[in-house]
Amino acid sequence: MNRFACLILTLLLTACGNSLDDKPPAPLEPTNATKGFYCGMTLAEHPGPKGQLHVAGETAPLWFSSIRDALAYLQLEGATRRIRAFYVHDMGRADWQAPQAGTWIDATKAFFVLGSRREGGMGGAEVVPFADHAPAEAFTAAYGGRVLDYAAIRKEEMFPVQGEVTTR
Repeated sequence: MNRFACLILTLLLTACGNSLDDKPPAPLEPTNATKGFYCGMTLAEHPGPKGQLHVAGETAPLWFSSIRDALAYLQLEGATRRIRAFYVHDMGRADWQAPQAGTWIDATKAFFVLGSRREGGMGGAEVVPFADHAPAEAFTAAYGGRVLDYAAIRKEEMFPVQGEVTTR
């Protein structure tokens, strides 16, 4: 085979091999037995939004009882790992006591309320995610806080996340 044919074949095989592998995994739904990464307790035991991080090389996502925990993971450990997807509950649609199935959104496209009076899954101040800006603003009117997008929340002093969430 000549060099040109080898080059074409290599490009085709590379393109075919990457197309499906690079697609981020879809969000999953926790079961009644799903446990939080840090606390080891079932997610169902905690109110408020939850998070799931899909890490390259892992078959199951890492589950978090609060968004604050997920952001802390990104700061502490996730910076050195390839995060394929980061999903959070859209609290504009989800029930605070038990966020229902089908309310997951891509965290990198979410709006977050920081500094509200609502306590999250672990009983502390929670970072509350929303798919749209208007419900986030309505939440701040009721519970205080301020609205930040994902890029801005990454720059917050409490969450200086160094790693990138990739979708490839």
